[in-house]
Amino acid sequence: MRTVDTLIVGASLAGAAAAKRNVDAGLETVILERKELPRHKICSGILSPRGHRFLIENFGPLPREALHEPTSCRGVTFHFPCLIPLSMDFFGGPTPHLHRRYSDHWAIKRSGAEVHDRTSFVGLEDHGDHVIVHARQSGNPVTYKARQVIGADGPSSLVIRSIYPDYPKQIPWFFVGQKFHDIVDCPLDPQYFHFWFHPQLGHYTWSHARDGRQIVGVGFKRGDNFEARHRQVKQYLEDKHQVRLARHEDEEGCAENFGPSLVNRYVFGKGNVLITGQATGFLNMIGEGMSCALHSGAIAGEAVVEARLRGRPVQEMYRRMIASEVRRTTDQWNPLKIAFGKPHEADFPQALMKLSWRERGLVLRDMWNFLLLYKEFKWGRQIAALAGQRLFSAGYSAQRWL
Repeated sequence: MRTVDTLIVGASLAGAAAAKRNVDAGLETVILERKELPRHKICSGILSPRGHRFLIENFGPLPREALHEPTSCRGVTFHFPCLIPLSMDFFGGPTPHLHRRYSDHWAIKRSGAEVHDRTSFVGLEDHGDHVIVHARQSGNPVTYKARQVIGADGPSSLVIRSIYPDYPKQIPWFFVGQKFHDIVDCPLDPQYFHFWFHPQLGHYTWSHARDGRQIVGVGFKRGDNFEARHRQVKQYLEDKHQVRLARHEDEEGCAENFGPSLVNRYVFGKGNVLITGQATGFLNMIGEGMSCALHSGAIAGEAVVEARLRGRPVQEMYRRMIASEVRRTTDQWNPLKIAFGKPHEADFPQALMKLSWRERGLVLRDMWNFLLLYKEFKWGRQIAALAGQRLFSAGYSAQRWL
């Protein structure tokens, strides 16, 4: 049995950030990764300015191999059924277009933690003063003993399932898939991430350039037909935006826990087990989760260090410290913050004000019709209630967190 101070499940950006905080504090830290590193990661790779600053400040300049082509993204363009585009540059200028296979591995190596790849998490038991973790390394059983465990293993987190077996049944799940196409003709600006507020195209529809090809992505409630959805979006791009693409060369997809950040229903763990990154439910409005992963991962690592220094329960420290990230993320979905503040890293109100009154009306109408797509999940009243509570509070209630 291997004994360590902190065991982190998942060689992700969240895992790297948590590991660096622990290693810097002198804690023996091991990261488990079920795949062989460097490993593939399904992700658009468009990083927010905040995430970029974190990487520079904590890990240093990104190597060229950690970037796709184009190497950067200027901002995001929203598209609507009325065909009025709304382009917004990121505050602070262009941000990196990460190649997750290499950027994650680079960050993991820079964290200084010991990495055990080809090691799959199986389960755990929290004994109060330590946690026993069961895993399989290259198919063989292996056991670890750690003071704390940090689950940074993504939306379909096995760590969450080990402590909250019923959690996956409590939230709606979506399938997010993307195909890569050779470009015949594509008028969409390759320097922007393009997102469609169109209820007939799905819950989450996007496109952007990558390594000489065009990604066409769709997200929808799990159980729908990916091929049919993708075919519809591809045809729409050709009809409405004159985007002509060749047949796809490859495709990929995954399940997503989209929703907790909208309604403040995060999961942060239990006892000596912390959950961080996208597994918690953190997700920015344009679907970018890397900056949330980096910052929440760092907070999880800091909570472990602070709990030991102060002799306090690690959950108490983590939930107190993570409140700032909850506030920042959930504010992005708060209609009052969107209308009267600047919760995002691109200026939506300013872009909207540049339109004529007629255009603004059409855009707002289309956004409202898009939001009605989520009516079946009964999020509207919850979002409205949270927005009202936020008027009189510095943050969001921790009572809804797991």
